[in-house]
Amino acid sequence: MLRQDSNDETEDVSLFDADDEISRRPKKSKIKHPIASFFHLFFRVSAIIVYLFCEFLSSSYIACMVTIILLLSCDFWAVKNVTGRLMVGLRWWNQVDDDGKSHWVFESRKAPAQGKKVTSEAESRIFWLGLITCPLLWVIFAFSALFSFKVKWLAVVIMGVALQGANLYGYIRCKVGNRKNLTSVATSYLGRQILRQTVAKEDQAGS
Repeated sequence: MLRQDSNDETEDVSLFDADDEISRRPKKSKIKHPIASFFHLFFRVSAIIVYLFCEFLSSSYIACMVTIILLLSCDFWAVKNVTGRLMVGLRWWNQVDDDGKSHWVFESRKAPAQGKKVTSEAESRIFWLGLITCPLLWVIFAFSALFSFKVKWLAVVIMGVALQGANLYGYIRCKVGNRKNLTSVATSYLGRQILRQTVAKEDQAGS
């Protein structure tokens, strides 16, 4: 089950097509939800800092592991239930119907009738930057722990990848919905970037 509003009614938020959106509409750099923006980054960045400096912060592996897991859990709940809805107007969740079947629901907030944007460009950039960068760091940590034979940390980094990766996947599904699949979105974005670079080089050569 996929619940996705029509393209004409939903409020679009920047992800791969941020450059196009900026050119089509005026910028809104004001942060409307400073507390949500802070906690969107606080828990996930804190978990990474504790993981990197745990040996200096505490000699207890159990204490560091529990702290990281708590921070990751708080981050998952905050991003899934609060910051995504406030900062970019997206939300996803799982629901069980009357027949006992589980369904994933991905929604985008409908734009107001007057056509005004209720999300800001600054908040959108903060949201997607934190959402994409941190899971990539946990993937790097996972390979690092594996190749350096730090087996005791594998459970922690795998949980980081799983929890933050789940939010990343869920919000990308909210963003692209049933309009495009993820491969076509990424391919289209890379194609536009290559075309722009080619045109820029031709202009430089011509001048």
